[in-house]
Amino acid sequence: MRRIRAAATETFSSGLDSGRALRKLVAADMALSRSALGRALAWSAVSVVFGASAWLLAMGAAIALLQSWGLSWLASISIATLISLVVTAIAAWRVSVFFDYAGMHATRRQLSRLGMFSEAGHGDDDDEDETSLTTSASDKAKAS
Repeated sequence: MRRIRAAATETFSSGLDSGRALRKLVAADMALSRSALGRALAWSAVSVVFGASAWLLAMGAAIALLQSWGLSWLASISIATLISLVVTAIAAWRVSVFFDYAGMHATRRQLSRLGMFSEAGHGDDDDEDETSLTTSASDKAKAS
């Protein structure tokens, strides 16, 4: 009985030690993550500044090239502006697509099915989801 009690105490103590070590590891990992995130944001800002200045220089060179080909200043600047607007529109479209992906729609649907985090106001997307849910439920009923 004493050996069993001693083994249980050692097991419990070992579990506590493992839990403490895991907690320290998670805390250190979170601190490293915070530090890396801050540095990544700083380098992202540097990247944006230098990318924007490079784009301005490239557009200036393109305007000078178009000028040397005999186009007027207005036509050269208009072409450079058009190129910039097209790139901006493509980037805005891609951002909207990726923000839509970041909405975690499937997770939110599953959580609402479980009765968690149900939102009072349903949008148009939610109505489509509910329609597909009721359709799949009626298909299941027909199958059985």
